[in-house]
Amino acid sequence: MRALSGDAMQPWLDAVAQLRMTVFRDWPYLYAGAAGYERDYLAAYARSPRSVFVLAFDGDTVVGAATGLPLADDTAEFQAPFADQDIAVARVFYFGESVLLPQWRGTGIGHRFFDLRESHARGLGDFDMTAFAAVDRAEHDPRRPVAHRDNAAFWHRRGYVRQPGMTMLLRWDEVDVGDVAHPMTFWTRPLEAAA
Repeated sequence: MRALSGDAMQPWLDAVAQLRMTVFRDWPYLYAGAAGYERDYLAAYARSPRSVFVLAFDGDTVVGAATGLPLADDTAEFQAPFADQDIAVARVFYFGESVLLPQWRGTGIGHRFFDLRESHARGLGDFDMTAFAAVDRAEHDPRRPVAHRDNAAFWHRRGYVRQPGMTMLLRWDEVDVGDVAHPMTFWTRPLEAAA
């Protein structure tokens, strides 16, 4: 695994964009991604000098990626649910995504993604909360795969708590549907100071 910040991410933007499009095409995101949009989206992380990319490799191939940046460096739509709850945006480190190819799941990489991003945020010294957003899907959505296991138990074990009052709508093209506004709910965790 390798953790990179700011401009050091540039050489990996295309690989992470492709990975996002592959992983998010499946349930629950059903995202019909476009390479150009992905590269632009990820470039925002590269512009933030305090951001982080955590990359998992099989040889030279990126098989997983997790991102994070100061929430203050993200867009207003991501900041608004925190500001609405009187949470200081400047004190929150936001985790953009964790994407991992299916054959690598269950190997401990997901925990390492969280460990390294939390350590990065802690090392910056001015954050007391980490957070991420996850798409909300109806429990009985007929598109849900029978064997699907969501990540809620994993996130709870990591100390994250779903915040039902902190939601936003995020638009993306959904497979076989087109442009849809998707509800996203934030999960948060206090970030302890470095020992």
